[in-house]
Amino acid sequence: MQVDITTPALLFPAITLLLLAFTNRFVALATLARGLRQRYKETPGMEATVLGQIKNLKTRLLLIRNMQALGIASFFCCVLSMVLMYLSKQVIADYVFGASLFLLLGSLILSFIETQISTKALTLELSDLESKTSDKVES
Repeated sequence: MQVDITTPALLFPAITLLLLAFTNRFVALATLARGLRQRYKETPGMEATVLGQIKNLKTRLLLIRNMQALGIASFFCCVLSMVLMYLSKQVIADYVFGASLFLLLGSLILSFIETQISTKALTLELSDLESKTSDKVES
């Protein structure tokens, strides 16, 4: 397959939108972490649930950081492959572009894993809420 200079350019919007989505996830997690910290201080007796959620958040933050790093590296490789094509280094440019695709794939895999962990965190939060609700109904 022959890759021309427009092929890597096609990934620009996709990668930048992914990076924006990853940043939004990070901001949401940072807000949640601050809220959990406050809840931990204010609510004695809920330490196990809150500590479990904090541990979960740490894992998710690490994944998001790595998702962003792979996305940025993918974007860098796209630009580098375009520069190499401009300099008539087609073979090297093809390999660099291939690397950018693999980096993007890695970022997407981490995004999938983070989504699965996020779902587990919501299940934990809802189960805590359900137990409180059932306690009130029984009273």
